[in-house]
Amino acid sequence: MIRIAGFYAVLDRDDAELARTLCAHASVLQVRIKTGDPMPAARMARRVTRAAGVALIINDRIDVALAVEADGVHLGQTDLPLAEARRITARVPLVIGVSTHDLDQVRAAAGADYLGFGPVFPTTTKANPDPVRGLELLAAAVRATKLPIVAIGGITPDRAAGVAATGAAAACAIAAVNREINPGAAAAQIAAAFRN
Repeated sequence: MIRIAGFYAVLDRDDAELARTLCAHASVLQVRIKTGDPMPAARMARRVTRAAGVALIINDRIDVALAVEADGVHLGQTDLPLAEARRITARVPLVIGVSTHDLDQVRAAAGADYLGFGPVFPTTTKANPDPVRGLELLAAAVRATKLPIVAIGGITPDRAAGVAATGAAAACAIAAVNREINPGAAAAQIAAAFRN
């Protein structure tokens, strides 16, 4: 099992410099390429994560995860069902994370290895985001499962301490890190909130 703690980074473009910067502060790097072929970014990220000792997760695509020998795959509610993902990966076990947005989904994903939960705050990363859940429901999700929970959605360095206080294992931030002039500083702040 991989270690999920502190900053859960997401690489949303084929950018080796950004990947190295994120890996300097993250326990996990997820490749999330929503348009176009994710394979070039996934191959590059596999090299970077191996050098950094960081786990690599591929968003949505089990085929890409297997092809690049990633550590795991992350599935949304409309992606391949968890049971089917387990069947496909039985011979090459992958860590499987599942995005959840309410307590029923948290309970239904009991067979996953970790959960994403949110959006905790309003987010600009998704075109049609789920309703905002807030810190109180995030804390309830943490209490409802023994699985590590990664808080997702609208998380910024300033909000990271509040997220950590809920008992979440980690926080994912895309826009608040990847779009910053100094993404390393933003990532470091989020990681530090979980250490404090």
